[in-house]
Amino acid sequence: MAKICFIGAGSTVFAKNVLGDCMHVASLRGSHIALVDVDPVRLGDSEAMVNNLNRTLGAGMTVETFLAEDAKKAFSGADYAVNAIQVGGYRPCTVTDFEIPKNYGLRQTIGDTLGIGGIFRALRTIPILFDYCRILETVAPGVLLLNYTNPMAMLTGAVLKATGVRTVGLCHSVQTCAPYLCAELDLPADQLRWKIAGINHQGWLLELSRKGEDLYPEIKRRAQLPEYIHRDTVRFEIMKRFGYYVTESSEHSSEYVPWFIKERAPELIEQFHIPLDEYPRRCEEQIKGWAGMRAEMTGDSPLSHARTGEYASHIIDAVETGGPYTFGGNVLNTGLITNLPPRACVEVNCVADRNGVTPTHVGDLPTQCAALNRTNINVQELVIEAALTGRRDHIYQAAMLDPHTAAELTIDEIVGLCDDLIEAHHGWLPEYK
Repeated sequence: MAKICFIGAGSTVFAKNVLGDCMHVASLRGSHIALVDVDPVRLGDSEAMVNNLNRTLGAGMTVETFLAEDAKKAFSGADYAVNAIQVGGYRPCTVTDFEIPKNYGLRQTIGDTLGIGGIFRALRTIPILFDYCRILETVAPGVLLLNYTNPMAMLTGAVLKATGVRTVGLCHSVQTCAPYLCAELDLPADQLRWKIAGINHQGWLLELSRKGEDLYPEIKRRAQLPEYIHRDTVRFEIMKRFGYYVTESSEHSSEYVPWFIKERAPELIEQFHIPLDEYPRRCEEQIKGWAGMRAEMTGDSPLSHARTGEYASHIIDAVETGGPYTFGGNVLNTGLITNLPPRACVEVNCVADRNGVTPTHVGDLPTQCAALNRTNINVQELVIEAALTGRRDHIYQAAMLDPHTAAELTIDEIVGLCDDLIEAHHGWLPEYK
């Protein structure tokens, strides 16, 4: 039977989706689950939830829990590991990522993928992830690591470049992109065929058809109509200017480019319906929601769970049984997208089977799409370099090349902001010289 480790198991709702899905899979019944977290209370909550599901679904799994300091024991002999950690949590670190940049007039929406928030989230997460990977290399050398934590490209790229752990990054935005686009434009969303490639949260919907009909002409026409344009304003504007729709939401996409969030042009915020401080608002809502949900999730009453569309259980099942299963994954660019930098972290179709995960070849992206991707890759690569070398100047350089940060601040302001954030994150970051 397979052994599945869930790292960051205190994310109880997400653990329910991933592990509950696994309990519906015939090839995974009777598997061993190891839950790992730094917080004993949240770990206990997830243990109660998983045991409840296990009983209710009759999955016959064995469940153990481990605090992070016992990761070596937890990981021993693991076949699969799911990473869902959030280093520093909402408080203090995410709050810091948002509040200190405001002192410089730099506003964010989500701050978990790129921008100054994404940079510092990566810098505090990569060292912890490396610690886990070093343990996995020793006690579970054949493990397949499924990374769900953001910033996806920075974390997955760092692990693939600096460790020997087989890893693929998984994001929801690829699997939901085409159906969501059709639904918001009141187009039929059944029997769709699509092709997506690019980088995480900025993958390009290169092709979309239904029953052999190219849907893009009608999509582009409807996206500019008054009754639709407000539904996804930033992405529709990017599609209008670059020719293709991107995978991640308008609020996310607004901070990956230099054009939409501007202190000197506040009218853009209203024009493009950009929800500033959106991620802190969501975190506060989730904290309140968990307070009401906890009793239900951790009680003795039987929990129900229908299999979701999360990739993880499908990938694990395909590796166990031979599959194949096709999905959008984040991997190193080994000639897959020929006009993006070698060994950047790219998002392409991958196939899971008994051989593990095999990415597929794309070729060239449209020139303008690759060009926009490269502006994000520049930041990702320098953040990884900073994490690998401990050099502070690479943090400055990453921030100076970040499209949104550079559009708002001077070089001296960027350096000052980075220094303030490094100081505020004392204890959460290694020393940078």
